Parts: sequence; C-alpha cells; structure tokens
Amino acid sequence: MIAANDFIPSSYTNTVESGNFQWSAPSNIALVKYWGKKENQIPANPSVSFTLNNCKTITKLAFAKKNISTAVHVTDNNFSFDLLFEGQPKEDFKPKIQKFLERIEIYLPFLKDYHFTIDTENTFPHSSGIASSASGMAALAMNLMSLEKALNPAMSEDYFYQKASLLARLGSGSACRSVKGQVVVWGNQANIPRSSDLFGVEFPHAIHTNFKNFQDTILLVDKGEKQVSSTVGHDLMHNHPFAERRFAQAHENLDALITIFESGDLDAFIKIVESEALTLHAMMMTSMPYFILMKPNTLQIINAIWKFRNETQIPVCFTLDAGANVHVLYPENVSEKVLQFIKDELVGYCQNGQYICDQIGNGAALV
Repeated sequence: MIAANDFIPSSYTNTVESGNFQWSAPSNIALVKYWGKKENQIPANPSVSFTLNNCKTITKLAFAKKNISTAVHVTDNNFSFDLLFEGQPKEDFKPKIQKFLERIEIYLPFLKDYHFTIDTENTFPHSSGIASSASGMAALAMNLMSLEKALNPAMSEDYFYQKASLLARLGSGSACRSVKGQVVVWGNQANIPRSSDLFGVEFPHAIHTNFKNFQDTILLVDKGEKQVSSTVGHDLMHNHPFAERRFAQAHENLDALITIFESGDLDAFIKIVESEALTLHAMMMTSMPYFILMKPNTLQIINAIWKFRNETQIPVCFTLDAGANVHVLYPENVSEKVLQFIKDELVGYCQNGQYICDQIGNGAALV
C-alpha cells in the first residue's frame, strides 16, 4: 500500500531558475458524499464523484528563484507569493494559500526557494454559490507538480497524478477528485483496487453507456456565503450520534454503485444518489450544534423533480453539496425534455433565474 512518505522526494536532478505553467481543473459533484474527516484531511468514509467539464478554475503559476528575482515579497516564514484573482490582487485568499503551502512543504521542499505569482480565474461566476476550492486547489496542485517534474524529469505519470491529487487534498479534501476524470473514488474501499485515503483514483470498473456524458445542470438557489463552513461541518461529525452508521452506509452505497454503473440501472442509481444527498443534510440537522443549509426553494425544486419523474418516467434526479444549490443529474438522451422542464418549472426558484449547464468531464488539463 502506498504511504504518504512515498511522496517525499530525496533529491532533484535538475535546476530551474524561472518559468510558468498554466493548468485548468474542474469542479466535481459527489454521488456518495464524504462528511467527516480525520487528521491531515483524511476522509472518515470513501466517496465517488462525477468530474465536471465546464465549471473549472484556470490558474497560471509564474515562478522565479529568489536569488534572481528583483521584486520579492518575502514573508516572515520564507514562503513568498503574490495572489491574483481575475487579474486583481486578492489579499483575503492569501491565508488559505499560506496554510496550504505549510501543509505541503514536506512533499515539495523547493517551495521556499522560489517567489510565486499565482493568477487564477473561474469559468463560472464568482460568488455563484459553486464551491471553487476543489477546482482552485486542484489547479494549483497541478502547476506545482509541473514545477517538480521540471526538477525531476524522470517522474512517472502515475506518480505525477497521484501526488497532484494528494497535494490538492491538503488544500481542500474534495479537490483530490478534480485531478483526473471522469468518475473518481477517494477513500479506501475493499472492492475498488488501488483506492486510497491519500488521493483520488479513477473508478476502475466498467461503466454502462447510460452514464457516459451524464448531464449536470446546477440550479443556483442561493449565491450567498454559507452560514456554516464545510470545515466546521466536517468537525461536527466527531461524536455525532449517527456518525458510525453513516460511515458504514457510505461504504455500502459505494459497493452498490459498482454493480449499478456496470448494469446501467438508472432507477437504482437515482435512489442511492438522492438518498446520499438527503443523508448529508440529515447529518447537518442532527449534529450539535445543528444547522440547515437547504433553503425553502431547495425543497421546492426537490419536490418538483419528484413530481416530474413520477409523471413522465424520465430518469432525472437531484443531488446536493453542502449548500442550497441543486445539481440536476440526467442522461444525455433526455437532455431536451429535462432542460425544458428546468426552464418551465425550476428556473423561478433560482436566484436571478441563474443556472449552469454542465456534464461529465475529464479532469485537469495543461493549458
């Protein structure tokens, strides 16, 4: 089994003075949710997600050795970086990047040798209510791995992507599922070869054509900041009265999805995905302190989807992240009917009528 220490380099064969890379990385939507984590961003239970295609972060990383840089902003503890969001300095993002660099320094010992300029942008609207931490941390991790590969060109592709996913996880847990697509598992699961708590792996089993190019239309119910952060929510799973049963349920549902993905059973898929979404929010409502991230319009949308599915037998379902927005999931061959339903009946529940059409994608890409 691969251990975290396997990703600590002993030495580098090359030197690199300066340069830049640019990577895009997508968001992802979990089907089996992880909620609750152990030390060092280790998940309390495994999860599986669809990698998205259109909702992504594009990050350019410029770097220069400190001894040749003319304008270095050296911080007290020797990490040196400037951060731009959509071309403008973004000071309030800097503490999160600082913490990320501190966590990953053991794996990338060259970090304090360089001054970095991180220039990042999202393809989806800022403050749209879509979590950008997964795509943002994955894109940054890919860039840093490109620099490490320049320092160590003999690095294998497997090692490159596994380590990128490991680094992304240390910035944002779900970011480890945004490195490679299309269906990604994160967390140890007996029936999934090579699965690991340390990084995401591509789902290794057969996937029926029903799930190829699956669609995800994201209904932006509430674009405000969540009143409870995901980090706080995860921590509330410690001593949660239903935690152990929930963790076991996630393993069971992931096992069930192996068969479902192979058979193409959309009805069984819908039951697990919707149950997982509601269970996630049930954990929030039964923690201490308890909290509710769904909004009244979230419930209106869920009920409308159930009614539409019952009346038409069209295999459309919903899932939720830790927030109020609704991800509407459906096969590509029913896109026209589902999009018409969304326009006719669901857009009115969205803030400013906003929604985003997305679908399964392939993970991070060098731009």
